[in-house]
Amino acid sequence: MRYVDWRAWAARLATLWRSSLQVRTVAITVVLSAIAVFIIGGYMSVSVGTNLFDARRAELEATSANATLTGQRFFDESVEQLGTDDLDVLIYDAARDIAAAASTPTGTQYAILRTPGQPGSPTPQDIASRGLDAGTTLISPELRAAVQDESEPRTHSQSVALPVDGGVHPGLVVGTQLDIRGAQYELYLVYDIVDASDTLGFVQQTLVVGGLALIVLIGAVTFTVVRLVVGPVQLAAETSERLAAGDLEVRIPEKGEDVIATLARSFNGMADSLQSQITRLADLSQVQQRFVSDVSHELRTPLTTIRLAGDVLYDQRDTFPPATARTAELLHTQVERFELLLADLLEMSRYDAGAVDMETEPTNLVRLAEEAIESVSALAEQKGSDLRIVAPGGYFEADVDARRIRRILGNLLGNAIDHGEGKPIVLWVDSDREAVAIAVRDYGVGMTPAAVDRVFDRFWRADPSRQRTTGGTGLGLAISLEDAALHGGWLEVWSSPGEGSCFRLTLPRRRGAVLTGSPLELPPDDAPALEVSRDED
Repeated sequence: MRYVDWRAWAARLATLWRSSLQVRTVAITVVLSAIAVFIIGGYMSVSVGTNLFDARRAELEATSANATLTGQRFFDESVEQLGTDDLDVLIYDAARDIAAAASTPTGTQYAILRTPGQPGSPTPQDIASRGLDAGTTLISPELRAAVQDESEPRTHSQSVALPVDGGVHPGLVVGTQLDIRGAQYELYLVYDIVDASDTLGFVQQTLVVGGLALIVLIGAVTFTVVRLVVGPVQLAAETSERLAAGDLEVRIPEKGEDVIATLARSFNGMADSLQSQITRLADLSQVQQRFVSDVSHELRTPLTTIRLAGDVLYDQRDTFPPATARTAELLHTQVERFELLLADLLEMSRYDAGAVDMETEPTNLVRLAEEAIESVSALAEQKGSDLRIVAPGGYFEADVDARRIRRILGNLLGNAIDHGEGKPIVLWVDSDREAVAIAVRDYGVGMTPAAVDRVFDRFWRADPSRQRTTGGTGLGLAISLEDAALHGGWLEVWSSPGEGSCFRLTLPRRRGAVLTGSPLELPPDDAPALEVSRDED
């Protein structure tokens, strides 16, 4: 469950990132500022720490040098007056003076060690302050070797970790040489430099707090500036979306004289112009729709009268001379075509006016396809086209308006017969759980890509010189496209010159569902194989 929540959060953040210019700008600015502050803060921290340690080491080395001079002077002045037995007492006194001279607020420890490898009695013995073992590991062999090197009689130092009260403090060991009655000794002073570490920690904490405050301040400033700039742009985007959705009265508030105000005035001027043109076009469209509808209705009355008179003449054509009989037949045919044209014009006017409704019910599309084939079988036989239906099986029932689907199939089959060149015509029906598809495939003349782009235009014909067997009005495919869209479906076409055409109707099985795909290919993959088998028959 947590995994799903994390994915949902990630999806929401990704959507917010893609959709909000303000979020992207502020986020990028804050991230780049944080990187810059981190780099600068890290450099300052390292630089301050290095300088602080170097200064502290130089100070302690100078203190150690003064303490060494103090101890050496004490030995030089007192050793001539004392015997060997009193030398141990003298070195302890000198060690106290040295410790006092090298004393620091954080404490100082010392050790005086005889340089090994010298002739004579090892007197006095090695000594060290309380808490510091004379053989302590704080004094490394490398440091002792550097101090013992007579070619470099200077102060040497080394950083160490001092165990203090169960913890560890940073420390510094400084080593120098002492000469006691001709014998070489090594003086080591151990300093606790936790005060320098505390100072560095305070500086680093200040840098961190200051850096975070700076990042927050930069983010706030960026947010304010971006809001001032992006806010009007977002308002313009929202206004344009409302304008595109049909709210022609919406406008952008005009404030000031800057570039944003100029953009608002220009946008509002464009919106005024669009509103005026759209209103004018809408009024013109309504006038045209009303004109078509009124003319179609007004023509029905005289057309009915003409139809009755034409039917009387057509029924008595056998008693007329041949020329008059032919005239009666032509009159009957053209009156029927005129009636179809008026019906199609009225249907298109309803679509244009948005006054179309559906009466859906569960319908078996295979049976509907069989009925459509039966209705055009006589025309197909006259043209020599073999009609075949292929239905491999599936969920064939769908909530559709059977009258409109029957009209679509009639138009598609009529066009296939007209342009099929007497070759076979295959009607495919297939489905899945979400959609039902019907494809009408012919193997006739086909169409060019330019013709395919215009095939659903009103009153357009691919080849006006071709004689139509079905006597269509030129509105069949346009009405079929509207019928398919009314169902929430697709009416698509594939065609190639010399290879025929294929129209595919895809409908959702449930009213209101959204299509995501079609159960049939366009054209179906095995249509050529069916064509070959029929040719062989």
